[in-house]
Amino acid sequence: MEIIEVRGGRTLAGSIAPPAAKNSVLPLLAATLLCGEPCRLRGVPRLTDVDTSLALLGAVGAKAARWGRDILTSPVPLLCGDIPPRLAGAMRSSVFYFAPLLVRVGQVRMPMPGGCRLGPRPVDIHLDGLAAMGAQIEFAADAVVLRRAGRLHGADFTLRLPSVGATETLLMAAACAQGTTVLRGAACEPEVEDLAAFLNACGARITGAGTPVVVIHGRAGGLDGCTFTPVPDRIAAATYAAAVASAGGDVTIRRCRPGHFATFLDFLRAAGCQVNAGPGAVRVCRDPHAPLKGGQEVFAAAWPGFATDTAPLAAAVLLTADAPSRVYDGLFQNRFACAAGFAALGAQVQANGRELRIGGGARLAGTVVTAPDLRGGAALVVAALAARGKTCVLDEGHIRRGYQALPDELAGLGAACRMA
Repeated sequence: MEIIEVRGGRTLAGSIAPPAAKNSVLPLLAATLLCGEPCRLRGVPRLTDVDTSLALLGAVGAKAARWGRDILTSPVPLLCGDIPPRLAGAMRSSVFYFAPLLVRVGQVRMPMPGGCRLGPRPVDIHLDGLAAMGAQIEFAADAVVLRRAGRLHGADFTLRLPSVGATETLLMAAACAQGTTVLRGAACEPEVEDLAAFLNACGARITGAGTPVVVIHGRAGGLDGCTFTPVPDRIAAATYAAAVASAGGDVTIRRCRPGHFATFLDFLRAAGCQVNAGPGAVRVCRDPHAPLKGGQEVFAAAWPGFATDTAPLAAAVLLTADAPSRVYDGLFQNRFACAAGFAALGAQVQANGRELRIGGGARLAGTVVTAPDLRGGAALVVAALAARGKTCVLDEGHIRRGYQALPDELAGLGAACRMA
């Protein structure tokens, strides 16, 4: 058990830059299995999910290692299609290995994937799309087995909802399939565009990524390699911005893409923060003596809507606002498990499934809270910045799955935040 200790009441100042996006790096690492030449991913943060991905690559016989801040991969002639249960259970992103292992090995056995307990996240869209491309699917008691007889083929497939993970799975499968694949109702998130850009840099032919209709012309013989810099982490950038809103201060977020978290920046403006966005940077300011504006209605949805991963962060900001607010997540049923921690800090909150009602006007006081998941844990740290006294956030390792060193990053901006 890790303990993050936060002493609230300090304003933040300075500048900070987000690392490469976790939600981009994880599918990119899986996609390197499709490449017959070395790949180099630049600026990859040291996250436990990245470490799990490297262990998973090693478990199936691939060669991948860190080189400073980069990750280098080298092609190998033979891979294994069996995913160890302990690695599949460690993170949801193990599903990204369905497609590349099916392409490379011809068979993959995947125990049911793990990750944050955010409610049901079925893999049926991944499997339905792969079946449309020729995969044979069998279900065992605790695993799913995929096989192919011959090469996967192109398909015209409509996703029943714009799942980011399923879109990325099918991009990887289609890049090396025979013929043309059309994905309709595809997810449009920046991380989907990033994966398509990587695959194209390796020789794939993908058009329309970032729109609901993506066309992939399959390439025989696998892909090449490349050197690639993943997109900056928009959720980390939003976390830094939320921290300023909660604690007060003046912080510039450098080397980011403001358009990728524009809805969160609009929310902060509505809450009373000063936000100035320019090319590659955002300045967020908030007078700690001026109350935040409540009365907000926040609805998390698929891109280009309000990002689901930032919903708990928005809730943390609104705890001390001057009027009641409501945050609703249209994607995950258990997004607000952090509500118990908010209440322990002294906030008036009521979680009801996908909805969190916030009374506003709270005078938060430090206490002991437990991180229930990755983003909920980060939200508790953000809320603690506005609390009087010391807060201890108990964490089983959730936060390090998505943040390399969140306490150190906040301390670098002036927060009294450290690993205890």
